[in-house]
Amino acid sequence: MDNNLKFDETGYTVETISLEGKELTYRAYENIVYVKNPVDTDHQKLSIFVPEAYYRDRSMEAYDLKSAPIFFPNTIGGYMPGVPERPGKNFRGKTNAAFFALLKGYVVVSPGARGRGLTDTEGKFTGMAPACIVDLKAAVRYLRHNKTNIPGDVEKIISNGTSAGGALSSLLGVTGNHPDYEPYLKKTGAAHERDDIFAASCYCPITNLEHADMAYEWEFYGRNEYHRMKYEKAEGSKETRKIPVDGIMTDFQIRLSEKEKALFPAYVNSLGLKDKAGRNLELNPEGNGSFKEYIKKFVIASAQKELEKGTDLSDIAWLKVEGKKVISVDFEKFIDFRTRMKETPAFDNVAMGTPENELFGTEDTRYRHFTAFSKEHSAVNGEMAEDRQIKLMNPMNYIGDEKCKSAKNFRIRHGAVDRDTSLAISAILARTLQLNGISVDYCLPWGIPHAGDYDLEELFEWMKKVCTNK
Repeated sequence: MDNNLKFDETGYTVETISLEGKELTYRAYENIVYVKNPVDTDHQKLSIFVPEAYYRDRSMEAYDLKSAPIFFPNTIGGYMPGVPERPGKNFRGKTNAAFFALLKGYVVVSPGARGRGLTDTEGKFTGMAPACIVDLKAAVRYLRHNKTNIPGDVEKIISNGTSAGGALSSLLGVTGNHPDYEPYLKKTGAAHERDDIFAASCYCPITNLEHADMAYEWEFYGRNEYHRMKYEKAEGSKETRKIPVDGIMTDFQIRLSEKEKALFPAYVNSLGLKDKAGRNLELNPEGNGSFKEYIKKFVIASAQKELEKGTDLSDIAWLKVEGKKVISVDFEKFIDFRTRMKETPAFDNVAMGTPENELFGTEDTRYRHFTAFSKEHSAVNGEMAEDRQIKLMNPMNYIGDEKCKSAKNFRIRHGAVDRDTSLAISAILARTLQLNGISVDYCLPWGIPHAGDYDLEELFEWMKKVCTNK
């Protein structure tokens, strides 16, 4: 494929849409392949959307065509491939962040990226790690390669993603320009440019996969029933329906849960985390200690914010409320209320078959283990992924690395009733970033499950603040 990576300023359409009582006219440059040697042109492409007002010599929110920050939302979920998303409705039928970002005066760049499950014409798997993060980096490099005529400010790129997409947003934000990714970028024909970004918005990031299983059992150990929903298409219909899945873990899984829980304190203690007062955040062998109290403070803060909105919390048995102040939370009862969602191990299943097992596959092997624990207890004699592949997918492995140029601003949201991963995972990420001099806006929004883009006005206020230093 002949792709010189030059942005074509003439290749656009002008469109107008009206949603939620608001009209938007924008210029669309769509389906731009951002690498010279694409493996999959259905996914290794991006689309650029620009408020048409900028081409009529009008400013928006004090921005113009060249100074507008670039909103960079990915559509990756479950580490599956993502495609560029147009302003309008998202896959859940809700007005998407791209539409509102354009109304706010941002340039929107929506990147596609490879993900698990993709195959080429020979049946080789092409979306295994680190393809997804390599593609997002390549898209950033494309923008910088064309900085003289690309709309927006390429030094103000703000990524956004949810779930696995939130994990990738954090990874993109942390690992800017790190040489570990260079061989993969070179192979795919990415522009020889920087790939650091300005800021990262991360909703419920499914990250730190090497330690996610032990964190999950630290939180949910002793709750042997699991409850979740699965999605499937009704026969003869294109519509997807939710079906409840309820079950009880096996004796073997319960034994694994106890073993995984026992591993977590040593990991937490190895991180050297401290709170704002300089006190160590640690756990004793039973899983109790200052780190657990630290997590509880975020739950209390979430409840306090909800109380101040006027919500009646008096009937919640695991909260102690006196007057207009949330005093404490019974953490064990709080976990009971949330319930377990995933069987043990939650991510690196000993029988394999999880999205994360597939993420760490190879061209020829669909599923592989990525933790020593699950490899040791493998029920299928599964292969182990290479250390390098595992390292490339975890921002925790790069925070503080002098070879990185990390974003200086992060916004992390993890719903207080989200059960897809432990609350500890996002808290560890946030605190580690902060201890390395990075500004992090972190909280556990009350009543929010595994979801993203539910507080767009707050997100855009944060973006405005970090972009203007006000």
